[in-house]
Amino acid sequence: MASTARKVRTRLDPAERRRLILDHAAEMVGREGVAAITMDSIAQAAGVSKSLVYNYFPNLNELLSELLERELRKLRREQSEAAQDAKTFEGLVRGITHAYIKYIDERGLIIDRLQAEPSVSAVHDPTEYGRDAAVDYLTEIIGKHLDLPPDIAQACVDISFGLPASAGIYLLRDKSRHTMSWKQVEDITVTMIIGAIMAIKDDYIRKRQSLRGE
Repeated sequence: MASTARKVRTRLDPAERRRLILDHAAEMVGREGVAAITMDSIAQAAGVSKSLVYNYFPNLNELLSELLERELRKLRREQSEAAQDAKTFEGLVRGITHAYIKYIDERGLIIDRLQAEPSVSAVHDPTEYGRDAAVDYLTEIIGKHLDLPPDIAQACVDISFGLPASAGIYLLRDKSRHTMSWKQVEDITVTMIIGAIMAIKDDYIRKRQSLRGE
């Protein structure tokens, strides 16, 4: 009598199952973008039923919002570690830039695509790893290091914050459009950030110095 093979579903710890669902959602966002994703497609990719996905996440927005928070925590944690290890201003900028470009190289445009979706970013609550917290942290360091007023230091950080992301996106473009290496793009980005901030510092000094030496 021939025996019938039975498919056995692996029972996972709830936290592990939740992580795996988010992992599959992340792969889909990186590959297809947000618009093409549904709870059905995530369930299929994860190899589970749609009802099981709903057991963990009440709706798609909540799922993608949690994914965004997880990815932000990962990126900001790596950037924070790079900032803490930095010994010089150049080392600070390079460490943070390297962390961002490395993240995009490994994970793709997950964060950018999720943040561009209003229904997802509106649900997301900023955490200690959010953009504003990162800007405030770097503003304090740069303000003290370069003796810049808080408002100018914050503007420098906030405006330049998007450059590493742009560098990462550039690297993901069709290689027929450019021949730059990972290291070359990182060097250019660091030079642009430092050059702009130092130019602003020089401009600030020129404008506040008295002609009479007072």
